[in-house]
Amino acid sequence: MQAAPALFHRLVDDAALFPPGNAAMADAVPGHGQFLASAHADLVGPFLCPSSRLGELVDELHHVERLDLGLIVDTGLEDVERASAAAVADDRIALAIVEVPVPTGADLPLETERAIRGSPAGVRLHVELPRSPGWPQALDVLAAAGQGAKLRTGGLRAELFPTGAELGAFISACAERAVPFKCTAGLHHAVCHTDPDAGWHHHGFLNILVATSRALTDGDVDDAVREARPEVLAAEAASIDPTTAVATRALFRSYGSCNIDEPIDDLRQLGLIR
Repeated sequence: MQAAPALFHRLVDDAALFPPGNAAMADAVPGHGQFLASAHADLVGPFLCPSSRLGELVDELHHVERLDLGLIVDTGLEDVERASAAAVADDRIALAIVEVPVPTGADLPLETERAIRGSPAGVRLHVELPRSPGWPQALDVLAAAGQGAKLRTGGLRAELFPTGAELGAFISACAERAVPFKCTAGLHHAVCHTDPDAGWHHHGFLNILVATSRALTDGDVDDAVREARPEVLAAEAASIDPTTAVATRALFRSYGSCNIDEPIDDLRQLGLIR
């Protein structure tokens, strides 16, 4: 096993179950174990599973002694407490993260408070906020509670991708409030690009890391989000000092990827890991 640099340690949560990968549970669970036994295990975070499939997950834990779980509560805000309790009821599961989406059109600060009230003590919470009015106020609620946010950065339709300005504003707002955040979907590669198959712009996870470091050091966040030259972005990432790298990851906690091989390959090709 190779120790991951601080900037990339446990950066990529295993979202094999989610689109576009849509792995079967019977393949995703042992696949996660294989990543944790690989040379790049230090880059891999928890296994992500929707609460609606928790029973299916438990049925596949035949030879698993411990599974770090990121629980995606897709069964409604009112189900946060029950779903969390069901996860920790199995002693093979270590509940590392609870993620709760708030629907578009909802009162975001109010629903964020509901999510916080239902979440288990001692477990990191990330509330997924839609790009709709009230999200800055919802961040204020999360800041007061010491909890985290989550931003959807893509999906199977173009409208699910935030603009560069929206992404930069979110990163800056989280930095201003010291609200840790996660990202989900669309971050298939390190550097932003136009996907030749989908035909629309995709953000890069390395762009977000560099933008986050700039948000902490009074740099140009929007420019980092837009930077499409791999060599420029990689050089800046490699130059981030250890203290700033730790602070960057304390703010940008992780993102979910349905294919962990992709970020590993990109970081290797950019010379940022071996």
